[in-house]
Amino acid sequence: MKHDLIIVGGGLNGTALALAAAQCGLTSVVLDALPAPTRTQDDFDGRSYALALSSQRMLDRLGLWDGLEDDAQPMLQIKVSDGRVGDARVFLGLHFDSAEIEEGPMGYMVEDRYLRRALMDAMEHSPQITTHSACRVIAQDTDQNGVTVTLEGGETVSARLLVGADGRSSGTAQRAGIRRTGWGYGQTALVCAIAHEKPHEGTAHQLFMPAGPLAILPLTGNRSSIVWSEKQDRAQAINDLSEDDYLAVLRPRFGDFLGDIALAGTRFTYPLGLTLANSFIDTRLALVGDAAHGMHPIAGQGLNAGLRDVAALAHVLSHASRRGEDIASDFTLARYQQWRRWDTATLAASTDLFNRLFSNDNPLLRAARDIGMAAINAAPGLRRGFIREAAGLNGDLPDLMR
Repeated sequence: MKHDLIIVGGGLNGTALALAAAQCGLTSVVLDALPAPTRTQDDFDGRSYALALSSQRMLDRLGLWDGLEDDAQPMLQIKVSDGRVGDARVFLGLHFDSAEIEEGPMGYMVEDRYLRRALMDAMEHSPQITTHSACRVIAQDTDQNGVTVTLEGGETVSARLLVGADGRSSGTAQRAGIRRTGWGYGQTALVCAIAHEKPHEGTAHQLFMPAGPLAILPLTGNRSSIVWSEKQDRAQAINDLSEDDYLAVLRPRFGDFLGDIALAGTRFTYPLGLTLANSFIDTRLALVGDAAHGMHPIAGQGLNAGLRDVAALAHVLSHASRRGEDIASDFTLARYQQWRRWDTATLAASTDLFNRLFSNDNPLLRAARDIGMAAINAAPGLRRGFIREAAGLNGDLPDLMR
């Protein structure tokens, strides 16, 4: 085979996997449907990611963190409250403080433009990675010896293992006959970045509103990233508003605890739903990231779950390679599926439950969830467990995240 891995999808998970595989001595070809300039734009478009501490460790082990650290905002505290329109600044709920664990901040906020550029630059400088942009896979053929994919122009590429990192509508999964389970929430996420007068002090806020949760996540300087869930029709109407009218709708939900606010980047939307591939593997094939699972952003775990897929798959492939095993054998890939599918299904079910429990204004449910949050907040052991979970430190961690 010309390559060890064919990775379909040049987004964050696909590029991270290519770099992780290169560290293991494996060669990859990354096939991306988007043109390269689309991936390398430097303009801030409002997109940012909450990276758990375990994900930061992975980026550090891939040699990327030194270049990202100056543009990363540590998350020192997380406050979770049962917010109400007009009194979002009132705190009643959970308070997680990174000082309660020894490892440091629970995570970091990093803008998409910095993270994507760091991954792309590192990939371009790796002799073990070949990239093809603006190319679309139209067919894949797998047998016991390897896998061959056919591109739209008729070119074929062969390798030992095919990895689908091509999103929730993964063509790689569809061509392999892998079905999905899931449903929509009738909610849309409105995403933007804002500038504000007062410092956020590294505190992330999760406010639960009847229409859906509102996350206020600290960026560098006096800026924050907003992920704001609304009912589908209402969200589209809000996004179509002028900038001033958009802010007029946001301000009562946001409150004034950070002073006056202004937009600081492009705003955009995406529909919310849950989707889980019925299998993460097939013959000589593995799925990672959104190709394997998609969940509500209520806990900010989407990218972290994808990076944990990448780290787990790299771990399995590395150990198989060292033992002289076929890295794409059914036995090898079964280890990956066993490791990741249960954890991912549990996380997806948890985010689904939380969204259903909190996205309403039922007084009985409100009282029950407020009492529950207060009980957790009053129990140091339980609270510490939640902090470690938010930092991605619980469970069996792959080599790259230890």
